[in-house]
Amino acid sequence: MAISRRAWLKSAPAILSAWWPGVSRATPASTGTGAKRVVCIFNSGAPSHIDLFDPKPDAPEDIRGIFRPIDTAVPGMRFTELLPRLATRSRHLSLIRTMHHKHSSHNAGMTWSITGKPYRVDSTLVNPGPTDTPSLGTLVGWLAAREGAAMVPPYVITPQPHCDSFAYLSPGQFGGCLGRRYDPLVVGEDPSRPGFRMKALEPADGLDAARMEDRDRLLARLSTVDPSMAALREKAAGLVSSPRLRDAFRLDQEPDRVRERYGRHPWGQSHLLARRLLEAGCRFVTTVNGPSIVWDTHKDNFNGLKNRLVPPMEQAFAALLDDLDDRGLLAETIVLWLGDFGRTPVINKDTGRDHWPHCYTAVLAGGGLKAGAIVGVSDRTGSAPRDFPVTPADLNATVLAALGYDPHGIFYTTADGRPSPLSEGTPIRALS
Repeated sequence: MAISRRAWLKSAPAILSAWWPGVSRATPASTGTGAKRVVCIFNSGAPSHIDLFDPKPDAPEDIRGIFRPIDTAVPGMRFTELLPRLATRSRHLSLIRTMHHKHSSHNAGMTWSITGKPYRVDSTLVNPGPTDTPSLGTLVGWLAAREGAAMVPPYVITPQPHCDSFAYLSPGQFGGCLGRRYDPLVVGEDPSRPGFRMKALEPADGLDAARMEDRDRLLARLSTVDPSMAALREKAAGLVSSPRLRDAFRLDQEPDRVRERYGRHPWGQSHLLARRLLEAGCRFVTTVNGPSIVWDTHKDNFNGLKNRLVPPMEQAFAALLDDLDDRGLLAETIVLWLGDFGRTPVINKDTGRDHWPHCYTAVLAGGGLKAGAIVGVSDRTGSAPRDFPVTPADLNATVLAALGYDPHGIFYTTADGRPSPLSEGTPIRALS
């Protein structure tokens, strides 16, 4: 749901206090890969790992499915036939085939996947709250704010947040225990529609720069807020009138060939928007391959993947990799692909696969992380890790360390007042 300009200005002081706080800087770790920013491609509803990045051609028919494995540009790394574009770009990719956690409900599963910690209850019927553990994106935005991030939101979600049916949003992706001022900017609109703009950042009709200055001066004289609040309002006005941020949302500035390469659909244009936001100074952008839990293929899994879900996802993913690489940004940008969990090895009576958090795949690229690696091996049916099991906390620790932050040496305060490290996981050395 789009936020109005009036609502934006009203809430801007609280939001902006996160982006330019007068607090001490977070201390980076002494090592990192040179990564500066992150794009998280999140597939709400949980894609089938067996039908994409972890094929099991030697498993029984009721497990392996109908898609044949194909070779990639990396010897020994095989995908299914649904991913020919990514197969040719596999030199950029590393796979973690042994991701696992214990929540099998969508919102709780998404929460564990993005925060690295279990939610208090394994349920889909939950919503974000002020005690939530912050997600990886929230933490990166918080760290960027502590470092004095430029006048752009450090954390953006496009086009819609992680959710189940929009009635229940996944906890963790907003400010949580860090406070609402660390909420991400949620685009809330379809960036593929003609004439797309972020309305909250567009000047009202007839409101030119001179009138904005007049209003700022009047507000300065009449305002009864304290000096720090006045400063935040001044910065809020600067943000609303910032051509740098506003232009990032103007996708029609891109050549048609570029927009076509990404795909003229919400997923494709969200990935293009992510690239533009990163260039404008954002540190973390989540592109949600939704809407809602569209990857929840309990029925007709194979036709759904082949005809509806994988083509736009793969087109957008491949285009983002190419674009970042062509622009010299991939070496400094981590691209992370994941979902809530995996799907059952055994195909059900409806030709679908059900929820399976015990083993699934995450994909990483860029950011100086090792490319062409396969971390962990799942068993012959894709049911469980055979070796090197990896938790969401380990994945978060890996990304944070690559960004130059010590995941065990920087702390935030939980809702009950306890210090918590950025992640309790262990960075994956095979990727550094």
